[in-house]
Amino acid sequence: MPLRSTARTSLVGLVIEQLEALIEGGEWPVGAKIPPEPALVEQLDVGRNTVREAVRALVHTGLLEARQGDGTYVRARSDFGAAVQRRLRHAESLEAYEVRAALERDAARHAAARRTPADLAALREVLAERVRTWEAGDTDAFVEADVRFHQLIAQAAHNGVLADLYAHLSDALRGTLHAVLAAHVPDAVHHQLDGHTAVVDAIEAGDADAAERAVLAHLTEARDALRGATGDGARAAGRPHTTGEHRV
Repeated sequence: MPLRSTARTSLVGLVIEQLEALIEGGEWPVGAKIPPEPALVEQLDVGRNTVREAVRALVHTGLLEARQGDGTYVRARSDFGAAVQRRLRHAESLEAYEVRAALERDAARHAAARRTPADLAALREVLAERVRTWEAGDTDAFVEADVRFHQLIAQAAHNGVLADLYAHLSDALRGTLHAVLAAHVPDAVHHQLDGHTAVVDAIEAGDADAAERAVLAHLTEARDALRGATGDGARAAGRPHTTGEHRV
């Protein structure tokens, strides 16, 4: 949706509405850097102070995040998503994991009943990407592939609310993965590949019970790794994994 010239009444509110529409519509996806202030001023045909006030308001609500010396980034797609992000910032990693696990079990069951050929193709592709990035030693890309895999399962459930909730947990999931990857064990990673593949196989077969069992087996291992990496549920950020096998 292109930006348009804004009427001269309630300028800040109208600019906020336009920016919110770009975010909620996905044209400015979560994690993206928004255009710089001069570009917004030109496209919206309003003053610099109006743009600055509108952006500041969205930063305050949590939809945007200003990074000193870098720019402003999209943090959440909606007010609800921003509220979830604020709550997660004060949650222990194990708490976020348990919520994720509950969503993922239901997502797998629904995906087994509702998945499309396109869903299955995307899941197989990201599984292959997960293997490629691990073998290449690209930890960041591996984490992103793993996060994407779980997001695709949620999307294959074809329940928009569930998919949105799961997407809002992605930052917490990334932190967990980086924590347990601090002391990786290659054999354990390959073992988890089997677990991920079992989930997709069950979804493809339309077997909801098998999909849930496969997810539960994988999540149990991941929970144990998280407990080892974070000290039984302490915050994961910056904490190394010191004991036990790596599970993702």
